[in-house]
Amino acid sequence: MRLLEFEAKQLLSDVGIEVPREALVSSPAEAEAYARGLGVPVVVKAQVPAGGRMKAGGVLFASTPADAASAARTLLGATIRGYPVEQVAVQERIEAATAVYLAATLDAAARRAVVLASLEGGIEIETSASVIRQVFSLRQPYPPFRARELASRLLSGQAVPLAPLAQIIQAVVGWFQAHSALLVEVNPLLLTREGRWVAVDAHIELDEDAAFRQRDLVARFGLAGRGERRRTLLEQRAAEIDGADHRGVAGRVVEFDGDLALLIGGGGASLTIFDAVLDAGGKPANYCELGGNPSVWKVAELTKLLLSKPGVTRLAVIMNVVNNTRVDLVARGVIKGILETGRDPSHVIAVFRIPGSWEEEGMKILRRYGVRAFGRELSLNEAAERANEGGVT
Repeated sequence: MRLLEFEAKQLLSDVGIEVPREALVSSPAEAEAYARGLGVPVVVKAQVPAGGRMKAGGVLFASTPADAASAARTLLGATIRGYPVEQVAVQERIEAATAVYLAATLDAAARRAVVLASLEGGIEIETSASVIRQVFSLRQPYPPFRARELASRLLSGQAVPLAPLAQIIQAVVGWFQAHSALLVEVNPLLLTREGRWVAVDAHIELDEDAAFRQRDLVARFGLAGRGERRRTLLEQRAAEIDGADHRGVAGRVVEFDGDLALLIGGGGASLTIFDAVLDAGGKPANYCELGGNPSVWKVAELTKLLLSKPGVTRLAVIMNVVNNTRVDLVARGVIKGILETGRDPSHVIAVFRIPGSWEEEGMKILRRYGVRAFGRELSLNEAAERANEGGVT
């Protein structure tokens, strides 16, 4: 359950993190009026539960109130990352001296919660050489000295006070722990020339299965039933497949208008992978999260289902590092499903990238059918690009 940026920043503000002045509007006239009241250049942002909005044209800059109205007119009613834009946020533009990426999330490989911090940002930041990773406990309060330690490592050699950044790190991790979150991300967190830290953009993802423990948030933002719509026949069938076999998760499907079927996942990385495919120019036919060591039967049935959609010609299987899902079982299931549709796996599989348990065994299976498989040597971004190219060599 991904909150809108506007909502995420409200929650960060509640715990003492400064955010820009902004307003949520639903018409060009409202955007123009608010921008005029601010009297400064603004940023107009589409409020949709997806990352990569700037690359998708969902973030526009405006120097005048008239420009803000024009930007709002462009965004309202548009579709960004598959979501219709019903509201936009008009936000003061912040000039920065330093920009920081900061996130608390779950690491599938380490099977621990981690804080990620970097002076860089973007997709797949967790694998960047510049990122600082700090493991923390979900059961014990996050110690203040760990926050100071992380701030010191991040700003090493810079004449910047550490205490304010350490307090923000402490607040982000504390919120993550208290609300059963899957991700609390600030990107970017800007240090202004006046010495203020401001969370310019933020994303929060909550565990839907833990929503009953977050009744205050559900009531505050009207999350109950948000985004509910009539499920397509494909989505209904996927849920039936998932329910027929308790092993693993392989049926959380959302259908889109595209020609590339996706089996994706790995420790909360599925949204990152989906966004990377979009950024590479791909047109996903679905969002389908895979994990928890599903059976060969379940993967095969799901593969057949995804390929049964009219216009779908290719399949991309991309996951982050997995320890609780056997690569060979996924490979067997995918191959079995494709063969049962009467197709050639080497022509259907655009990319297969899963590093983890039983990896070599899985690669042997795929090579037998003319499919080249990849592990850690291929980044998630590169896998997304191969999926878009549509070729396996």
